[in-house]
Amino acid sequence: MSLRQITVHGQPAIELSAATGDQVTVALHGGHVLSWRSADGTERLYLSPRAVFDGHAAIRGGVPVCFPQFNQRGPLVKHGFARNLPWQVVSDVAPDTVVVGLRDSDQTRAAWPQRFALRLSVHVPEANVLRIELQVHNTGATPWSFTAALHSYLQVDDLAEVHLRGLQGAARWDAVRDEHSTESREALRFGDEFDSVYAAPVHPLVLHTPTGDLQISSSSSCPETVVWNPGPELCARLADMPADGWRHMLCVEAAAIDTPVELAPGTEVRLWQQLDARPSSSSSIS
Repeated sequence: MSLRQITVHGQPAIELSAATGDQVTVALHGGHVLSWRSADGTERLYLSPRAVFDGHAAIRGGVPVCFPQFNQRGPLVKHGFARNLPWQVVSDVAPDTVVVGLRDSDQTRAAWPQRFALRLSVHVPEANVLRIELQVHNTGATPWSFTAALHSYLQVDDLAEVHLRGLQGAARWDAVRDEHSTESREALRFGDEFDSVYAAPVHPLVLHTPTGDLQISSSSSCPETVVWNPGPELCARLADMPADGWRHMLCVEAAAIDTPVELAPGTEVRLWQQLDARPSSSSSIS
């Protein structure tokens, strides 16, 4: 493998060229995975061509890290501060892996008075597979809780031609209509605004596209799956998205949001999502 420091739109980033042929780019701003070009040459993540790279704002697309708050469910800035801050490269890494870290500072403690350490590991275990793991460590002397998500924007050629399987029977909160129900559909299709929080199933989800399938797995520490697409009307109001951007992405997020994760002093938890684009594959959940 090779790791090299690069700049993306003027911002520092790390580029991993894995031995498998996969290529991954991670921005230090936000500890943000910007790109995963799998070994078959396909870009798997959507990055908005209008994303802001100013070192302050959250980047639209890729895989933002939501921590220590999901969305606006609390007093902090939307989706927490982790995606808006500079992370540091961690040098002790495994093969075919990029690791970046973030620790509490005067700036974070002014908004959230807890001591913590985050490590984001971005790993290519084999060709056409990407695993993103967020390690959250309580480095303080008192317990605290958090909510979080790996807010993955998956790239699709045409949203009208894809469907997502694996959520039938799952408890669902439809945030657009503020309705609670059980998902009855075997396959989800998209067109209008879609924003739902599901109880995560124990088996992987599968995003079916005309060019192949993407299997999506997550850890048991992520008991929710969020599925989001802004649809045409909301997308038109997002300054950092092109008007047709909604046609080329679907967010399928590994999340821990409905019940905050409790961490005692000195303890840690790991939350991960794995994206598997192998033609025929199986993944286990742990």
